[in-house]
Amino acid sequence: QVQLVESGGGLVQAGGSLRLSCAASRSIFNFNAMGWARQAPGKQRELVAQVTSGDRTRYADSVKGRFTISRDNAKNTVYLQMNSLKPEDTAVYYCAAVLDKEYWGQGTQVTVSS
Repeated sequence: QVQLVESGGGLVQAGGSLRLSCAASRSIFNFNAMGWARQAPGKQRELVAQVTSGDRTRYADSVKGRFTISRDNAKNTVYLQMNSLKPEDTAVYYCAAVLDKEYWGQGTQVTVSS
């Protein structure tokens, strides 16, 4: 079992920045992948960013150039640096990990005001 705890969400003005953190309850060194997804009201959950065990990253087109995912294996933590935030980035952001199966955190709210 893996527990994931997100933090760092909040209210920010458009153009601002936030950094989300996802702390895992065990070592993430051999996780196949970790990532961030988001779900806005009335919309489906969408994958925003992912980093594999080989440190390959991929991003949704909507966040490319603005968001950066990184992992710190020593701290069992994955980060999502979000810059140039837009109102359409408003959503609950979830951390996910892939090991023997998918694990999800409880989510953290990000609200971007115009």
